[in-house]
Amino acid sequence: MRLDPTAEAAGARLVTHDTIGSTNAEALRAARAGEHGPLWIVARRQTAGRGRRGRVWVSEPGNLYATLLLTDAPMAHAPELSFVAALALHDAVAGRVPGLDRRLALKWPNDLLIDRCKFAGILIEGEGAAVAVGIGVNCSHHPSGTDFPATDLAAAGVRATPESVFQALSAAMVARLLQWNRGAGFAEIRSDWLARAGGLGKPMRVALSDGERAGTFETLDERGRLVLRLADGALEAVTAGDVLGAGRA
Repeated sequence: MRLDPTAEAAGARLVTHDTIGSTNAEALRAARAGEHGPLWIVARRQTAGRGRRGRVWVSEPGNLYATLLLTDAPMAHAPELSFVAALALHDAVAGRVPGLDRRLALKWPNDLLIDRCKFAGILIEGEGAAVAVGIGVNCSHHPSGTDFPATDLAAAGVRATPESVFQALSAAMVARLLQWNRGAGFAEIRSDWLARAGGLGKPMRVALSDGERAGTFETLDERGRLVLRLADGALEAVTAGDVLGAGRA
C-alpha cells in the first residue's frame, strides 16, 4: 500500500495493518495519544468494522478499508467531510475505465453506487478536535442480503485492487480537501456532489427514526441536508436517514 506522491507532498503519512479491529477506532485512538493528521490508516482486514448507525461492515481481505485522520478540521463543518470524501472516491474510481463515470452515482448521505448498487461507504466520526474519515470500498467481493443492493468493482467489470484505489484516493483527497477549504468551499463541494447524485429530481423513499418519508429528491441545502418535495408540494429537509429507493439517475 502506497500514498500517491501528491499526498506525500501535502504532508500525509500512512500506517498499514494486516488485521485491525476498526481503522476509524484506531485513528481516534491515535489522536487521543497525541497523533496529528493528516494520517491514513489502512487495513487488509477488519474484525470490528462498522458502518453508519452501528451497522456491521463486512471486512474480509480483498477490499479497501481506510481512514484519514484529520486534526485541524472545524468540528462545526465535520459532517461536510462525507461529501468531500465521496467526491474524492468518485474521482479516484471514475477514471479507471472509459465511460465509467456514467455508471457511477453518489447516494445521500455517504454511499457510492455503480449500476445502482452500493460498492462503497463512508463513515465520519469525531472526538475532540479529531475527525476520522472512514472509507470502505468493495473491490473484489460484497455482502449479500443487504437492505440496499450491493456489489463490488470486480463484479461490475472494473479491475481495481485495494492498493490502486487507495493510491488514487489519497491524491484525490488532497485536491478535494483544498477545494473544501475547511468548510469555506462547501458550496462548490455541494454543487459538484449534486452533479454526480443518483436520483436527483426522481421519487425517493427515506427511512427516518420516526418512520418513512416519500417525495421527490429536490436538492441538498446549504448544510448538506437532503431536501424532499412532498406530495402536497411542501419541502422537508432531512438531516439523517437512509435512502431506501430512488429513481434512475
